[in-house]
Amino acid sequence: MPEQEPASFEGLYKAHQPRVQRLCCLLLKDSFEAEEVGQEVFLKVFRQFQNESWPDDWSAWISRVTVNACHDRRKSAWWKWWRSSSGELQLAEYPSAARSPEQEALGHEEQRRIWHSFRALSPRQQEVFVLRYLEGWSTEQVAEALAISTGSVKNHLFRAVHSMRKALGDRS
Repeated sequence: MPEQEPASFEGLYKAHQPRVQRLCCLLLKDSFEAEEVGQEVFLKVFRQFQNESWPDDWSAWISRVTVNACHDRRKSAWWKWWRSSSGELQLAEYPSAARSPEQEALGHEEQRRIWHSFRALSPRQQEVFVLRYLEGWSTEQVAEALAISTGSVKNHLFRAVHSMRKALGDRS
């Protein structure tokens, strides 16, 4: 039995919904798709909660389900058609839960440049980058969640960072 059992599904939803929504928005580009996939994720959470075969770590389990759901959505033929006709997501609609003063000071132009450089990454690079740098997971946790080797995680991270630095102009 898990160390910290959730008191209710509602408690799980309130605790994890903002993070799931942010992950979906980052990985799917479209806020309406992100909302729909987020609902699918919480339907899976609800079913898991009802089964009472709870994971040891709800946070990691929900993140893994979210990334997989976004990955599945991107792979679907309908998504490929929809993506070619959809607009750009406005990051300001889904701010991080803890924005620093430096993040607040970033201008709209800088956000747009960062967003475009992130969007230029491959879907796998986006997933690895988000889980490692935005969610703060270890390389091993990312590898386990995405069912790839730690070497692959490091390779995707290296390529993602290199690509973003090149696109943004390395300021180090």
